[in-house]
Amino acid sequence: MRLILADDSVLFREGLARVLAEVGFEIVAQAGDGQALLRELGAHPAELAIVDIRMPPTHTVEGLVAARQIREEHRDVNILVLSQYVETEHALALLELGTDGIGYLLKDRVSDLAAFADVVRRVGDGGSAIDPSVVAQLVGRRRVHDPLGRLTGRERDVLSLMAEGRSNQAISEKLYLTGKTVESHVRSIFMKLDLSPVAEDHRRVLAVLAYLRA
Repeated sequence: MRLILADDSVLFREGLARVLAEVGFEIVAQAGDGQALLRELGAHPAELAIVDIRMPPTHTVEGLVAARQIREEHRDVNILVLSQYVETEHALALLELGTDGIGYLLKDRVSDLAAFADVVRRVGDGGSAIDPSVVAQLVGRRRVHDPLGRLTGRERDVLSLMAEGRSNQAISEKLYLTGKTVESHVRSIFMKLDLSPVAEDHRRVLAVLAYLRA
């Protein structure tokens, strides 16, 4: 899988390039800001752009701006946005760009290389991945009319892992439940939230997040 990295920290960017290359990814280009990223995408075909959310000149939401432009000009390039902090509003804004090939992850997750590489592959292949910390805040938000109020505690656990982009098998292993039990919880979640289940795991995740945004 061919990757392009965009981060204004040369040290972080070079370190990220090295560890990703070691596990089999091809780093075709690097950039220090959003405009350089877009130029590199025009010159170097890639399946995935890994983008820091805060880059020059203002260090606010340049990563989101670049992501929007990538979606408009390079529809075949998937996007994984990295953030230093938990910012649910930015994650939700990113999800507005589409339902496939989108990820939002905290930079701290890079320290677990195996898990990070799994996220890179998932998003690069057209799936989705939302940081567990963001999911926890989305699921745990207080609402006047809580759409999750009908869920049991175990169903909330399953929903959180679904929203991270995990498959039923992964949820089963994480919560020490049988596959049939997880399937039963998933069916119950969709029924209680009035959501129709779909075959693809990442579409299921984004359907749940779309409901949470509403």
